[in-house]
Amino acid sequence: MARPEPASSQGGVVRMKRGVRLVLAIALVAVPAACRPAAAGEGVETVEITIHYSHFDPSTFAFAPGTTVRFVVHNTDPIDHEFILGDARVQEIHELGTEAHHPPRPGEMSVPAGTTRTTTYTFSLPGSLIFGCHLPGHYAYGMRGVVTIA
Repeated sequence: MARPEPASSQGGVVRMKRGVRLVLAIALVAVPAACRPAAAGEGVETVEITIHYSHFDPSTFAFAPGTTVRFVVHNTDPIDHEFILGDARVQEIHELGTEAHHPPRPGEMSVPAGTTRTTTYTFSLPGSLIFGCHLPGHYAYGMRGVVTIA
């Protein structure tokens, strides 16, 4: 003859079912939250810029302070260019400088004709920065853009 389980054992089954339900409920909330896009200041935001006829397109951007941005720059021109990101002083130094090619540095790179290059930059403080090309005559021709950090 089958014996009924003691009351304490049946209570354990009820507690176990409640525990499983609790774990499932937490999973239903946690998984979508973990899959959401990164908020400002989290992760890396990617933007694409095309160089065509010695101009950047687009030439203006706005980001929140603390944002890290990966700039993917496509040079569709038959001539070399560069992408230099910084304040007016950085632009002046590069305009007067003699560095024909830039080793990998955040916000600075050479972009040979017909290639795509990538650089990453973190915008720490509010304000504005300029990006430009300082190969002979390019900056004067208008090959520049603005990043607003606010």
